[in-house]
Amino acid sequence: MRLVLTGVLLTSIALHALPLHAQNATPAAQTSGTLVIVPAFGEVRHVNDEARVTFMIEEQDKDKAAAASRVNLKMKQGTEILRKEDPRAVLKTGGYYTYPVYADEGQPRPMNKPRQAIGWRVGQSLDVTTSGLADLPRTVAAVQKVLALSGLQFTLSTATSRKLEEERIAAAYGNLTDRIAAVAKAMGRNVSDAVLETVDFEASGAFAERADMRMAKPMSASAGGPAVEDPSFEPGETVLNTRVVGKVRFK
Repeated sequence: MRLVLTGVLLTSIALHALPLHAQNATPAAQTSGTLVIVPAFGEVRHVNDEARVTFMIEEQDKDKAAAASRVNLKMKQGTEILRKEDPRAVLKTGGYYTYPVYADEGQPRPMNKPRQAIGWRVGQSLDVTTSGLADLPRTVAAVQKVLALSGLQFTLSTATSRKLEEERIAAAYGNLTDRIAAVAKAMGRNVSDAVLETVDFEASGAFAERADMRMAKPMSASAGGPAVEDPSFEPGETVLNTRVVGKVRFK
């Protein structure tokens, strides 16, 4: 009986002598052969170097031909000013419309009552793409003597976007390797044990944060009108993002 009690006492002393973490430790999970999906992101920033501007003119008259004639003349004058102020700008006609104006516009009317046209509304828009941002305020002010500014958007030129492609990919891949190292550390493994099986680049297109200015519906402008003060524009910058997903297997 004495021998049994002595054995129990010795066992109890040995257990209390062990560190607490050793008493409560659980076996570590086996990570050999584990496949880990690691998402990563890359980002580069660049000052916008291109502007896309939209000008338009609209006229209303009882005579459709008279309204169209004024629109055609003013658009021609505005186009000539643009080509003079910014010879490198790329111009493109955005649209041209002609439709009747009715006396009961915006009012309820009986379905069987014919509508009575009281005039015609004619309009045309012009899209401009330019890299001449330094002179853009002066150019816009000159054109606003004839045409109305209806849209302005700053972005990156195609050439600049292509130059940044390598930087975006490098940034995304660098973030991927950093994350793989962090995962290996969390799993208690050496990063040298991680084998990168697949790299999948997703969302490789540029998503620009655009500075977008919209005006109210423009009114018709008079040719040869008073001078317009130069507007103030801030091109801002564009953020280009790349997402990459890596499949990593630990040895």
